[in-house]
Amino acid sequence: LDPDYPQDRLQHMLTDCGAKQVLVDDVGARALQPIASLPLVHLRNDQPRWQAGSTDNLPALADDPQRSLAYVIYTSGSTGKPKGVMNEHLAVMNRLKWMQDTYPLTAQDRVLQKTPFSFDVSVWEFFWPLMVGARLAMAKPGGHQDPGYLSDFIQQQQITTLHFVPSMLQLFLRHGEMAHCRSLRRLFCSGEALPMTAVERCHQQLPAVELHNLYGPTEAAVDVSYWHCKPGEIGSSVPIGRPVANTQLYILDANLQLLPPGISGELHIGGVQVARGYLNREELSQQRFIADPLSAQPDARLYK
Repeated sequence: LDPDYPQDRLQHMLTDCGAKQVLVDDVGARALQPIASLPLVHLRNDQPRWQAGSTDNLPALADDPQRSLAYVIYTSGSTGKPKGVMNEHLAVMNRLKWMQDTYPLTAQDRVLQKTPFSFDVSVWEFFWPLMVGARLAMAKPGGHQDPGYLSDFIQQQQITTLHFVPSMLQLFLRHGEMAHCRSLRRLFCSGEALPMTAVERCHQQLPAVELHNLYGPTEAAVDVSYWHCKPGEIGSSVPIGRPVANTQLYILDANLQLLPPGISGELHIGGVQVARGYLNREELSQQRFIADPLSAQPDARLYK
Protein backbone atom coordinates (compact mmCIF):
# COMPACT_ATOMS: atom_id res chain seq x y z
CA LEU A 1 0.00 0.00 0.00
CA ASP A 2 1.70 3.16 -1.18
CA PRO A 3 0.87 6.00 1.26
CA ASP A 4 0.89 8.42 -1.68
CA TYR A 5 -2.06 6.67 -3.34
CA PRO A 6 -5.45 8.44 -3.26
CA GLN A 7 -7.56 7.40 -0.28
CA ASP A 8 -10.27 5.83 -2.44
CA ARG A 9 -7.66 3.58 -4.09
CA LEU A 10 -6.23 2.55 -0.71
CA GLN A 11 -9.72 1.86 0.61
CA HIS A 12 -10.54 -0.31 -2.42
CA MET A 13 -7.34 -2.33 -2.03
CA LEU A 14 -7.88 -2.89 1.71
CA THR A 15 -11.46 -4.00 1.17
CA ASP A 16 -10.71 -6.13 -1.90
CA CYS A 17 -7.82 -8.08 -0.39
CA GLY A 18 -9.66 -8.81 2.86
CA ALA A 19 -6.81 -7.66 5.08
CA LYS A 20 -7.14 -8.38 8.81
CA GLN A 21 -4.35 -6.01 9.93
CA VAL A 22 -2.02 -3.49 8.30
CA LEU A 23 1.66 -3.08 9.18
CA VAL A 24 2.52 0.64 9.09
CA ASP A 25 5.21 3.19 9.84
CA ASP A 26 4.54 6.85 10.68
CA VAL A 27 3.79 7.80 7.06
CA GLY A 28 1.52 4.81 6.51
CA ALA A 29 -0.34 5.45 9.74
CA ARG A 30 -1.10 9.04 8.73
CA ALA A 31 -2.37 7.87 5.33
CA LEU A 32 -4.54 5.02 6.60
CA GLN A 33 -5.95 6.22 9.93
CA PRO A 34 -8.71 8.30 8.28
CA ILE A 35 -9.98 5.35 6.21
CA ALA A 36 -8.91 2.08 7.86
CA SER A 37 -11.44 0.32 10.06
CA LEU A 38 -9.09 -2.61 10.72
CA PRO A 39 -6.21 -2.69 13.24
CA LEU A 40 -2.95 -0.93 12.37
CA VAL A 41 0.25 -2.52 13.71
CA HIS A 42 2.96 0.13 14.05
CA LEU A 43 6.54 -0.93 13.33
CA ARG A 44 7.99 1.14 16.17
CA ASN A 45 5.18 1.81 18.64
CA ASP A 46 4.06 -1.82 18.84
CA GLN A 47 7.57 -3.28 19.08
CA PRO A 48 7.29 -4.23 22.79
CA ARG A 49 4.35 -6.48 21.93
CA TRP A 50 6.42 -8.25 19.27
CA GLN A 51 9.34 -8.84 21.60
CA ALA A 52 7.08 -10.73 23.98
CA GLY A 53 5.98 -13.14 21.26
CA SER A 54 7.33 -16.55 20.28
CA THR A 55 10.56 -16.75 18.25
CA ASP A 56 9.71 -20.19 16.82
CA ASN A 57 9.36 -20.54 13.07
CA LEU A 58 5.89 -20.77 11.63
CA PRO A 59 4.76 -24.31 10.75
CA ALA A 60 5.58 -25.48 7.24
CA LEU A 61 2.81 -25.37 4.67
CA ALA A 62 1.02 -28.70 4.38
CA ASP A 63 -0.06 -28.27 0.77
CA ASP A 64 2.10 -27.74 -2.32
CA PRO A 65 4.27 -24.71 -1.47
CA GLN A 66 5.15 -24.09 -5.12
CA ARG A 67 1.50 -23.40 -5.94
CA SER A 68 0.89 -21.34 -2.83
CA LEU A 69 0.19 -17.65 -3.20
CA ALA A 70 3.34 -15.54 -2.88
CA TYR A 71 1.84 -12.06 -3.17
CA VAL A 72 -0.93 -9.91 -4.60
CA ILE A 73 0.10 -6.74 -6.44
CA TYR A 74 -2.52 -4.37 -7.79
CA THR A 75 -2.31 -3.09 -11.34
CA SER A 76 -2.30 0.63 -12.02
CA GLY A 77 -6.03 0.74 -12.64
CA SER A 78 -5.76 3.04 -15.65
CA THR A 79 -8.79 1.35 -17.24
CA GLY A 80 -10.90 1.11 -14.09
CA LYS A 81 -10.53 -0.11 -10.51
CA PRO A 82 -7.15 -1.65 -9.67
CA LYS A 83 -7.04 -5.43 -10.09
CA GLY A 84 -5.19 -7.61 -7.59
CA VAL A 85 -2.93 -10.04 -9.47
CA MET A 86 -2.23 -13.31 -7.62
CA ASN A 87 1.27 -14.66 -8.27
CA GLU A 88 2.46 -18.00 -6.90
CA HIS A 89 5.80 -19.04 -5.40
CA LEU A 90 6.80 -21.20 -8.38
CA ALA A 91 6.34 -18.26 -10.75
CA VAL A 92 8.38 -15.87 -8.62
CA MET A 93 11.16 -18.39 -7.99
CA ASN A 94 11.39 -19.20 -11.70
CA ARG A 95 11.76 -15.50 -12.47
CA LEU A 96 14.47 -15.01 -9.82
CA LYS A 97 16.40 -18.17 -10.72
CA TRP A 98 16.33 -17.24 -14.42
CA MET A 99 17.77 -13.83 -13.60
CA GLN A 100 20.61 -15.29 -11.54
CA ASP A 101 21.38 -17.92 -14.20
CA THR A 102 21.41 -15.28 -16.95
CA TYR A 103 23.07 -12.37 -15.13
CA PRO A 104 25.01 -13.98 -12.25
CA LEU A 105 25.51 -11.83 -9.17
CA THR A 106 28.41 -12.41 -6.80
CA ALA A 107 29.15 -11.27 -3.25
CA GLN A 108 30.90 -8.24 -4.76
CA ASP A 109 27.74 -6.96 -6.47
CA ARG A 110 25.55 -4.23 -5.04
CA VAL A 111 21.98 -3.93 -6.29
CA LEU A 112 20.10 -0.65 -5.95
CA GLN A 113 16.56 -1.02 -4.62
CA LYS A 114 14.65 2.10 -5.63
CA THR A 115 11.36 0.95 -7.17
CA PRO A 116 8.33 1.56 -4.88
CA PHE A 117 7.18 -1.75 -3.43
CA SER A 118 3.74 -1.26 -4.98
CA PHE A 119 5.34 -2.13 -8.35
CA ASP A 120 6.49 -5.66 -9.14
CA VAL A 121 10.01 -4.70 -10.29
CA SER A 122 10.69 -4.27 -6.57
CA VAL A 123 10.25 -8.05 -6.16
CA TRP A 124 13.53 -8.86 -7.92
CA GLU A 125 15.27 -5.77 -6.54
CA PHE A 126 14.58 -7.02 -3.00
CA PHE A 127 15.00 -10.77 -3.32
CA TRP A 128 17.55 -11.38 -6.11
CA PRO A 129 20.61 -10.01 -4.25
CA LEU A 130 19.52 -11.48 -0.92
CA MET A 131 19.06 -15.01 -2.31
CA VAL A 132 22.63 -15.18 -3.66
CA GLY A 133 24.64 -13.23 -1.06
CA ALA A 134 25.02 -9.94 -2.93
CA ARG A 135 24.42 -6.58 -1.24
CA LEU A 136 21.16 -4.66 -1.26
CA ALA A 137 21.33 -0.86 -1.12
CA MET A 138 18.00 0.86 -0.51
CA ALA A 139 17.38 4.36 -1.82
CA LYS A 140 15.34 6.81 0.24
CA PRO A 141 11.58 7.02 -0.46
CA GLY A 142 11.04 9.11 -3.58
CA GLY A 143 14.72 8.92 -4.46
CA HIS A 144 13.95 7.10 -7.71
CA GLN A 145 12.74 10.42 -9.15
CA ASP A 146 15.80 12.50 -8.20
CA PRO A 147 18.71 12.15 -10.70
CA GLY A 148 21.13 14.13 -8.53
CA TYR A 149 20.45 12.04 -5.45
CA LEU A 150 20.62 8.79 -7.43
CA SER A 151 23.96 9.70 -8.97
CA ASP A 152 25.45 10.47 -5.56
CA PHE A 153 23.96 7.33 -4.02
CA ILE A 154 25.23 5.09 -6.82
CA GLN A 155 28.74 6.47 -6.35
CA GLN A 156 28.66 6.31 -2.54
CA GLN A 157 27.34 2.74 -2.44
CA GLN A 158 29.34 1.55 -5.47
CA ILE A 159 26.21 0.16 -7.11
CA THR A 160 26.84 -2.41 -9.85
CA THR A 161 23.26 -3.27 -10.89
CA LEU A 162 20.09 -1.21 -11.15
CA HIS A 163 16.79 -0.74 -12.95
CA PHE A 164 15.21 2.24 -14.69
CA VAL A 165 11.92 2.76 -16.43
CA PRO A 166 12.97 4.23 -19.81
CA SER A 167 11.55 7.71 -19.11
CA MET A 168 13.64 7.98 -15.92
CA LEU A 169 16.70 6.60 -17.72
CA GLN A 170 16.37 9.40 -20.26
CA LEU A 171 16.04 11.99 -17.49
CA PHE A 172 19.08 10.52 -15.73
CA LEU A 173 21.11 10.62 -18.94
CA ARG A 174 20.11 14.24 -19.60
CA HIS A 175 21.19 15.15 -16.09
CA GLY A 176 24.75 14.42 -17.20
CA GLU A 177 25.96 12.59 -14.08
CA MET A 178 25.85 9.07 -15.49
CA ALA A 179 29.50 9.10 -16.56
CA HIS A 180 30.57 9.48 -12.92
CA CYS A 181 28.89 6.18 -11.95
CA ARG A 182 31.92 4.05 -12.77
CA SER A 183 30.95 1.13 -10.53
CA LEU A 184 27.98 0.17 -12.74
CA ARG A 185 28.18 -3.15 -14.60
CA ARG A 186 24.65 -3.65 -15.88
CA LEU A 187 21.46 -1.69 -16.24
CA PHE A 188 17.94 -3.06 -16.77
CA CYS A 189 14.97 -1.27 -18.33
CA SER A 190 11.30 -2.27 -18.29
CA GLY A 191 7.83 -0.84 -17.78
CA GLU A 192 7.75 1.24 -20.97
CA ALA A 193 8.99 1.01 -24.54
CA LEU A 194 12.73 1.70 -24.61
CA PRO A 195 13.59 4.31 -27.29
CA MET A 196 16.61 3.69 -29.52
CA THR A 197 17.79 7.23 -28.71
CA ALA A 198 18.04 6.29 -25.03
CA VAL A 199 20.01 3.15 -25.92
CA GLU A 200 22.47 5.13 -28.03
CA ARG A 201 22.93 7.82 -25.38
CA CYS A 202 23.42 5.20 -22.66
CA HIS A 203 26.18 3.49 -24.64
CA GLN A 204 27.84 6.85 -25.27
CA GLN A 205 27.88 7.84 -21.59
CA LEU A 206 28.49 4.35 -20.17
CA PRO A 207 30.38 2.33 -22.79
CA ALA A 208 31.40 -0.37 -20.29
CA VAL A 209 27.88 -0.98 -18.94
CA GLU A 210 25.54 -3.66 -20.29
CA LEU A 211 22.01 -2.48 -21.10
CA HIS A 212 19.16 -5.01 -21.06
CA ASN A 213 15.54 -4.48 -22.08
CA LEU A 214 12.99 -6.57 -20.16
CA TYR A 215 9.30 -7.02 -20.86
CA GLY A 216 6.45 -8.49 -18.88
CA PRO A 217 3.08 -7.82 -17.29
CA THR A 218 2.18 -8.00 -13.61
CA GLU A 219 0.10 -11.04 -14.60
CA ALA A 220 3.25 -13.09 -15.31
CA ALA A 221 5.64 -12.56 -12.38
CA VAL A 222 7.39 -9.35 -13.44
CA ASP A 223 9.19 -10.18 -16.72
CA VAL A 224 8.78 -12.80 -19.44
CA SER A 225 11.31 -11.73 -22.10
CA TYR A 226 14.73 -10.12 -22.36
CA TRP A 227 16.97 -8.42 -24.92
CA HIS A 228 20.62 -7.37 -24.68
CA CYS A 229 20.95 -3.90 -26.23
CA LYS A 230 24.41 -4.04 -27.80
CA PRO A 231 26.31 -1.00 -29.09
CA GLY A 232 26.01 -0.36 -32.81
CA GLU A 233 22.69 -2.13 -33.33
CA ILE A 234 20.49 -0.42 -35.91
CA GLY A 235 16.70 -0.41 -35.91
CA SER A 236 13.61 1.69 -35.43
CA SER A 237 12.69 0.03 -32.12
CA VAL A 238 14.19 -2.11 -29.36
CA PRO A 239 12.90 -5.72 -29.40
CA ILE A 240 11.35 -7.29 -26.32
CA GLY A 241 13.59 -10.28 -27.08
CA ARG A 242 13.22 -13.96 -26.30
CA PRO A 243 11.31 -15.69 -23.48
CA VAL A 244 12.80 -16.31 -20.05
CA ALA A 245 13.16 -19.89 -18.74
CA ASN A 246 10.09 -22.14 -18.69
CA THR A 247 8.06 -19.51 -20.54
CA GLN A 248 6.45 -19.45 -23.98
CA LEU A 249 5.47 -16.42 -26.06
CA TYR A 250 2.99 -16.94 -28.91
CA ILE A 251 1.58 -14.61 -31.55
CA LEU A 252 -1.94 -15.95 -32.15
CA ASP A 253 -4.99 -15.01 -34.20
CA ALA A 254 -8.54 -14.70 -32.87
CA ASN A 255 -8.92 -18.50 -33.11
CA LEU A 256 -5.77 -19.13 -31.05
CA GLN A 257 -3.87 -20.33 -34.11
CA LEU A 258 -0.15 -19.61 -34.46
CA LEU A 259 0.66 -16.89 -36.97
CA PRO A 260 3.71 -16.94 -39.27
CA PRO A 261 6.58 -14.46 -38.80
CA GLY A 262 5.76 -10.94 -39.91
CA ILE A 263 2.00 -11.23 -39.40
CA SER A 264 0.39 -9.11 -36.67
CA GLY A 265 -1.56 -10.86 -33.94
CA GLU A 266 -2.07 -10.92 -30.20
CA LEU A 267 0.72 -11.83 -27.78
CA HIS A 268 -0.11 -14.73 -25.45
CA ILE A 269 2.13 -15.77 -22.55
CA GLY A 270 2.41 -19.37 -21.38
CA GLY A 271 4.51 -21.28 -18.86
CA VAL A 272 5.08 -21.42 -15.12
CA GLN A 273 5.02 -17.65 -14.58
CA VAL A 274 1.38 -17.17 -15.59
CA ALA A 275 -0.48 -15.82 -12.55
CA ARG A 276 -3.28 -17.62 -10.76
CA GLY A 277 -5.70 -14.88 -11.81
CA TYR A 278 -7.28 -11.72 -10.45
CA LEU A 279 -8.35 -11.64 -6.81
CA ASN A 280 -12.16 -11.61 -6.51
CA ARG A 281 -12.55 -11.15 -10.29
CA GLU A 282 -13.47 -14.64 -11.47
CA GLU A 283 -15.21 -13.57 -14.68
CA LEU A 284 -12.34 -11.35 -15.77
CA SER A 285 -9.83 -14.06 -14.84
CA GLN A 286 -11.60 -16.52 -17.12
CA GLN A 287 -11.45 -14.02 -19.97
CA ARG A 288 -7.73 -13.21 -19.61
CA PHE A 289 -6.33 -16.52 -18.31
CA ILE A 290 -7.33 -19.24 -20.76
CA ALA A 291 -6.49 -22.88 -21.46
CA ASP A 292 -3.31 -23.33 -23.50
CA PRO A 293 -4.21 -25.29 -26.65
CA LEU A 294 -0.54 -25.54 -27.63
CA SER A 295 0.65 -27.30 -24.48
CA ALA A 296 0.68 -31.03 -23.75
CA GLN A 297 0.01 -30.32 -20.06
CA PRO A 298 -3.73 -30.54 -19.30
CA ASP A 299 -3.69 -27.68 -16.77
CA ALA A 300 -1.50 -25.29 -18.80
CA ARG A 301 -2.85 -21.77 -19.28
CA LEU A 302 -2.15 -18.66 -21.32
CA TYR A 303 -2.39 -15.02 -20.33
CA LYS A 304 -3.75 -12.91 -23.17
